Formats: sequence, structure tokens, C-alpha cells
Amino acid sequence: MHDERLPGLRRRGFLTAAGAATLGALALTACGADGADSEASGDSGTPKRGGRLRAAFAGGGASETLDPHLANLFADVARAKALYDKLADYGADLSAQPRLATKWESNKTLDRWQVTLREATFHDGRPVTAEDVLYSYRRIADPEKAFRAKASLEPIDLDASRATGERSVEFVLKRPTAEFPNVLAAFGAYIVPKDAGKNAGDFDKKPIGSGPFRFVSFSPGRTAVFRRFDAYWEGAPHLDELEFVVANEESARVNALLGGQVEYAHELNPTTARAHEDQGQIQIVRLRGSAMQGFCMKTDRPPFDDKRVREAFFLIADRQELVDGALSGAGVVGNDLFGKGYEYYAADLPQREQDLDRARALLKQAGAEKLKVTLDTSAVAAGFTEAASIFKDQAAKAGVTVDVRMGSKDSYWSDILDSGTLACYRSGAMPIEAHISQRLLTDSTTNATKWHHKDFDALYQQAQSTRDKTQRAAVYERMQRRLYTEGGFLIWGFADWILGTAKTVKGVETKAPANTLDWARFDKVWLA
Repeated sequence: MHDERLPGLRRRGFLTAAGAATLGALALTACGADGADSEASGDSGTPKRGGRLRAAFAGGGASETLDPHLANLFADVARAKALYDKLADYGADLSAQPRLATKWESNKTLDRWQVTLREATFHDGRPVTAEDVLYSYRRIADPEKAFRAKASLEPIDLDASRATGERSVEFVLKRPTAEFPNVLAAFGAYIVPKDAGKNAGDFDKKPIGSGPFRFVSFSPGRTAVFRRFDAYWEGAPHLDELEFVVANEESARVNALLGGQVEYAHELNPTTARAHEDQGQIQIVRLRGSAMQGFCMKTDRPPFDDKRVREAFFLIADRQELVDGALSGAGVVGNDLFGKGYEYYAADLPQREQDLDRARALLKQAGAEKLKVTLDTSAVAAGFTEAASIFKDQAAKAGVTVDVRMGSKDSYWSDILDSGTLACYRSGAMPIEAHISQRLLTDSTTNATKWHHKDFDALYQQAQSTRDKTQRAAVYERMQRRLYTEGGFLIWGFADWILGTAKTVKGVETKAPANTLDWARFDKVWLA
């Protein structure tokens, strides 16, 4: 499985890279409604019980499945998190928060972790046990299958790991892993009962999880209906029922919301949001910092094997113009580092501004005064073709000729991984540690900038071997300073993720980037 296809917001919904692998520096609120921006989610008064909420998502057609280990699109993940739980999940700042696990403790060398499970039950009344956890992880790691979280679980030696009690697991790791809780929170690492999936169609006919809703019906590519699970460990949902409706076109989702056929519409574009914001008919919710936007420079080939050329390109970019033009203003400027507002983000580095004189001087020093470069882009993700066109004009002011090349929507992410020299790039939310391990180490399988530095790899291993969190943060800062100075990612912005809801919908968390714990938390939502 190729991770860029996932983080690239696809036509039918975007997920971050996870399995082949995830925004705001805001503390996670355990209860979705508590941390909500009262205006955007229209919270008023006490949650009300009852009713059915209908939510429209882009879907995956007739091949859709409720197997949580295959969840790739947003619709898949929203359904999976309604039916299932993970041991941990990502808070708003992409730090791991306990879910089915109540605590985790490591040995001194960070290569053995004891995980304690909370008391929780599956929908059929059986307790969630250590055996279910090990079964789920071993199923995901099956070498014959391409399950979403497989690469994320790679650090675990599953043959050596064992249950040490009904609700305790000892995970034995292949190497020191200070950020092991990120593994527990990995996209797609859901816990299923220890006999799940043994028969064909198990997950689509009668899926059993420990999540807040239980299964009623499923019609692939069309609808799924779930009902409140009263024995949910975190408290029963407010809603009686939750229905997922597939609507692949954004216009269809908007019209269904305006016409009262649904109460929640996922993934709206900035133009729609502007047209309906403050008009009183529907509510617009902006999940800030949900998708990193940038250009990827290949550091192993001309002209970007010269760090002076890379620095020149950092200085060519007018970031605000890119945010305004390519994202229709629905986002914030970036500073050439992934994860603005996330745990460990190097927020103290000065914001880079356009400096065409300095860019021209650097290009002259590098002997690249009349530089011509091809920029790969595609309509594979919103804003890509616009960003390419805007950057072409910005580069011309520094004497650089950018030739924009349109790529195939279907193969863009695999095409740009190894070929070309400069490409439009995007990623969804994930911990900064995961971004580094998946994209910036010499042996990372999705290293699109071809950033190969043994000393940088060594710093990552040092971070993963460092128990003290403050010391670990200092190592991550060193790595980010290096990337800020001479890395291959020109990260110009972070896009909002936009939802629409009916005026009656309350309790939608507004501080949860897409793919984090409180995104699509339908157990915390109610109908006024």
C-alpha cells in the first residue's frame, strides 16, 4: 500500500497517511461538546437524548466494507469509529490519548511496554480482553493482507508479545520506541473480538465492536444505520440512531443538507462555506490545520541537490498569496515544517517571508540564474493546480521559469514518489514523529523529498530512545531546525477541513483536525 495516496486528499475523501502510516495546539477535551467552539457548533444547554442523525460522506462505491482494518476513506473511518475502539487515539495536538487502554508503562530501555485495558464490553456482551487485542494486531500484521495499520504496528514483535492477565498485555518491541503510544493510536488499529473475520462477510453482515453504536444495517456505497449502544464504556450516545449516507459530489451533500435530507455534511469546499457562513440556514464548522500543503523538492538530484537552490525556493514563495489563491483563504500560512500546532512543533522559528532579492542572490551563487524547472501537479487534490499556477508566477519574479506538468489523478501519488524534481504535495494530520519516520528517514518507504542523511536518522533513533519528554522535544527541535534550513519540503500552508451541519445539531467538536479523536464523534452530538 502506498501512503501518499491516502494523505493526498482524494476525490472521494482524504485520510492521512497512516498505514503505510495525522492539528491546533489545543488540549484535547475528553468530551466533544465541552471543547467545542460554542458559536460554531451552536451548543446551547443540556444535551438532549433521542433522534436519528443522518450524515453525508463521500464513499467508496459497491466495494465498501465495514471491516475496520481496511478503513481508508473518511466515510470508512467515521463508520469504524462509531462501531469500534482503539487502545488510544490522537488528541487535537496529535498526542496519544488513552481509549480502551487506561495506561501504558515502559521498561527502562523503552522496548517493552505494559498496557492495561479498561473494563469495556463488546456489543454481544463479552468483555474486551488482552486476547482480543493481540488477535486484532496479529490480524492487521498478516503478511498476506494489506491492512491499513500494518506499517504502523511494525515496531511490535507480535510473536513475543503476550497477555499477562485478562486486561493486561506486554508488548515486546523490536527496538526502543519512546512514542509507542502513537502505535496504539495508529489509523486503522481497531480492536475486534478474537473470532472476528473468520467467515466471509462477517464484518458486513453482523459486525461486533466495543464502540458507541451497534450495527443495524449496511448497504455498500449507499447507507449504513447504527443504534445507540447503552453499555458503552464512556457513556451511551445522546442519539438513538446514526445513519451514514453516501453522496460523492460535494453539491449533492450541500443540497441534501439545505433540503433537510441530512443533518451533517462532510468535506465542503471553501466557496460553499463562504456562501453559507452566517446566512442562518446551516452552520459551517472549520477544523483548522487539518491538511498540510506544500511543494516537494527532490534533494538528491539537480537543481535541488544544492541547498542554496532549496533556500532560494523557500524565499520565492509568497505564502499568504498561496493560501488566499489555492485554498480560497481557508487556511493559515506554513513555515516549511509539518504539524503546525501539534505536539513537538518548533513554533519558535521565525516565520519565513518572501525575499526575491535574496532568492536571486542564492541562485546566482549556485550557478542557477536562468533556472528552468518542471513542477508536477494534478487535479488529485483541491488547490493543487491553483497552487502550481500561483507559484509559477512567483518564481518568474526571481528569474526562474517553472513549467507546470499535469499528472494523472489516478497515479499521481505513486508517480511523484520517485520521478520528477518538484511536485505539489499534501498530507493530513499525523504526529510529527510519524511524519519523520514515514517520510524523512533514509529507509522511509514514502520519502518523496529523497532526504537521506544518516545523522538525521540517528537523531530520530536518539529521540525514540529518550525517556525524558523535555529532552526528547529538544531532539525533535534540532531535527526541525535542520529541515527548516535545508529540507526538501516547502510547506506553504495548512488547510481548514470544512463541515456543514443543520442548525439543530449540537456538540460538534470544532477543535479536532480531521482524523483525530474528536472528529466525527457522533456519540457526543445531539439534536436540539
